[in-house]
Amino acid sequence: MKIEILESASRDLLSGRGFYESQSPGLGAYFLDSLFADIDSLLLYAGIHEVHFEHYHRLLTKRFPYAVYYKVEGEVVRVYAVLDCRRDPEWVAERMKE
Repeated sequence: MKIEILESASRDLLSGRGFYESQSPGLGAYFLDSLFADIDSLLLYAGIHEVHFEHYHRLLTKRFPYAVYYKVEGEVVRVYAVLDCRRDPEWVAERMKE
């Protein structure tokens, strides 16, 4: 199994890092380390998470209020989005339709 983080999800991760780094120096790096550990767990647990928006599995991260939206496509786990759970649910739904 292989994990592929799409450009849209990479932008989400960088945006989150920027937000947390602005809150406290070093917190942005901790944010990325934590989320990459959660994403890496998909090598073992891909496909067990609830399906949302009809097509995407949603992994809730452990240390930050973020959700990882992904699909299992053969031997590849594709991460489409990494979104802050505090966002307006309508915004999240629109984003996942893109």
